[in-house]
Amino acid sequence: MPPDALALYAAVILLLPMVAFFLSSPTFLLVGLEIPEVTQLLRGLFNGYFMVMGIAGVVSTIGFVAAGRPGFAVGAVAIAIFATLARRWFLQGIDAELQARAAGIATAVSRLRALHVKGMLANAIQLMVVVGSVPLIVG
Repeated sequence: MPPDALALYAAVILLLPMVAFFLSSPTFLLVGLEIPEVTQLLRGLFNGYFMVMGIAGVVSTIGFVAAGRPGFAVGAVAIAIFATLARRWFLQGIDAELQARAAGIATAVSRLRALHVKGMLANAIQLMVVVGSVPLIVG
């Protein structure tokens, strides 16, 4: 397999979960986070996204190394590390806000919404960086 094709496949492996999260996460802006089932779905979305991004980062790293693109491999490792650390931070934050909401704290839902928006923003930034680097990967 040509190195350019392998590097492009590695980039696509990173892009797929990012695009899926980018398309699915805004739907939670349309519903109230006061509903327990909705917040459990949101928590599951974040959990799955960060888990898959960690795996995709490792797989992409292997692809970039095999394609002879060590600089992009470092970027893929950084994405995998970020996803692993962010997963723990986001899930702890979501769990804390769910407990606060259950305890009747009025600001818990707005803080939960802020976490959601921060997660969407982090994904959008990563998505722009990876999409912006595709011409460099192939070129």
